[in-house]
Amino acid sequence: MNGSVGSKGDLALSRSRRIAISMPPYLLDEVDVLVAEERNTRSDLIRKATAMYLRERKKQRIRELLQQGYQEMAVINLRLASEAFEAEAEAERIAQRLVSGV
Repeated sequence: MNGSVGSKGDLALSRSRRIAISMPPYLLDEVDVLVAEERNTRSDLIRKATAMYLRERKKQRIRELLQQGYQEMAVINLRLASEAFEAEAEAERIAQRLVSGV
């Protein structure tokens, strides 16, 4: 290759930084089995797992924000329904007075 970058993934990989991580032996054993089955590298598996984890965290955060928004809207909707109920009851009282001539 002449130094050109073929894809966004290649560009990211060319700018990658080396890190060291600690992992319990049982977990590393599982990683090694998976790497062998997929004919891949530890680095690639860790990269993919990290990217997947980050995507899932973003999704979870969005779900949490949506849930919070729904709960806040429920309080607002309950307040509006209560106000509408009171207004409807008042309108019915007025209508009853008009009909009865009181």
